Amino acid sequence: MAEQHNEEKIRMEKLNRLKEVGLQPYPEKFDKQYDLNDCLELKEGTKLSTAGRLVMFRDMGKITFVHLQDGTGKFQVVFKKDEVGDDQYKLFIKNIDLGDHVGVEGEIFVTKKGEVSLLVKRWTFLGKALLPMPEKWHGLKDREVAYRQRYLDLIANRESMERFQFRSNFIKNLREFYWQKGFYEVETQTLLHSATGAHATPYKTHNNALDIDVVLRISHELPLKELIVGGFDKVFELGKAFRNEGHDPSHLPEHTHLEHYCAYWNFEDNMKFTEEMIDYLFEKLNLPRKLTIKDRDGQDKEVDFSTPFKRINYVDLIKKDSGIDITKVRDRDELLALIKKQKLEIEDMDEMGFASLVDNLYKKISRPKIVGPAFLYYYPIELQPLARRNDDDSNIVDQFQLVINGWEIIKAYSELVDPLDQEERFKQQSELKESGDDETMEGDPEYITAMKHGMPPISGWGMGVDRMLAILTCQENLRDVVLFPLMRPKEDKKDND
Repeated sequence: MAEQHNEEKIRMEKLNRLKEVGLQPYPEKFDKQYDLNDCLELKEGTKLSTAGRLVMFRDMGKITFVHLQDGTGKFQVVFKKDEVGDDQYKLFIKNIDLGDHVGVEGEIFVTKKGEVSLLVKRWTFLGKALLPMPEKWHGLKDREVAYRQRYLDLIANRESMERFQFRSNFIKNLREFYWQKGFYEVETQTLLHSATGAHATPYKTHNNALDIDVVLRISHELPLKELIVGGFDKVFELGKAFRNEGHDPSHLPEHTHLEHYCAYWNFEDNMKFTEEMIDYLFEKLNLPRKLTIKDRDGQDKEVDFSTPFKRINYVDLIKKDSGIDITKVRDRDELLALIKKQKLEIEDMDEMGFASLVDNLYKKISRPKIVGPAFLYYYPIELQPLARRNDDDSNIVDQFQLVINGWEIIKAYSELVDPLDQEERFKQQSELKESGDDETMEGDPEYITAMKHGMPPISGWGMGVDRMLAILTCQENLRDVVLFPLMRPKEDKKDND
């Protein structure tokens, strides 16, 4: 800390010297004609202005080589005493630090070593950095610092900048795909009266003006389906969802969620739609179909995104991996006894209801083995209270999940549009919640009212955008695809994030 304090003191002195000679250390604007990466493509002799953060400085007496950096990359600019004048040259080399922002005007030339560069004719000071940059530009290695101070990560690690630029392009192309398919983008409320649409614990807060308790949404689902009641045939929403639950490499309390709903579709239509979306994104983003990523044990796995994807029967999978047929074992106590008989350990399983036991059994013994991408289908009705019953088996719902490298990336199903059936299922969920199953889905009487006004056939679909991006960028932790993940306050001595 003392070293940093001394560095800041020295930089403050330089800042004051700049002010003394009449320079504005934080000017209003600069006419930047070219991004730095574009300068590399310009012909020798081209006159231009550009700007960036100073990341390399090599003074050789009467000539100084400088690398500037912006969001597009790095570019070399060259200061010569004879070109900028003795006073301006001295002012530059004596008062500039790594991290400062500089604007330059000059002419493109090629150095003796063949490097396209800019010979500076005039320079402008654009912003003083009072604190030093991380690790002298050898890269920011401390992941906690990268999460807390993402701006330093972006400055020091080009790979991080490119990853978040990829995220922006991914979301742009997602939207374009929906628009081409005739979907309307909508925005629905974040504050709700009840947490429904998923099995998760919500964040609770209070609205002072209305004097009511509300929750942050855990899903976009019910408002979007109400829009189908209102006459929209195709809607999607991209936004945040909040779940007060586990904080690990595959879970974040705040995540970017994408959902869409389409009238007159079933879940099989959404399987086709998913494959079309993957084909579109991989083509637009110029991604290889085969990616090597690490599983939960740190082992390399090759994921092949060539379509069509494999289909896996959920019930058969659990039966194969555990010997338990969950279509025949319908009682919670009986299922718990069978799990214990198999000597399988599931945390807090004695407190779980039937649906939570089935879900955690699958996550324990089956999901980690799936490399995928694979569609899992044929789910027990208890796992999805909002999905339509299968016409051939009333204990099964028409649902699928896309699983990649043991992560559930996409969930979709044929929606339950029968208000009487939905009302009864909400009642059953309420009874489970009262019995102590905290992650049981809550009901919503206002949604039942909307349903009673009449719904067409619907299929809904949801993607965990952060998880998909982690897969596509070969990251093992969701924090590495989120700009500012939630962390404990740094002053908290218990912080072990």
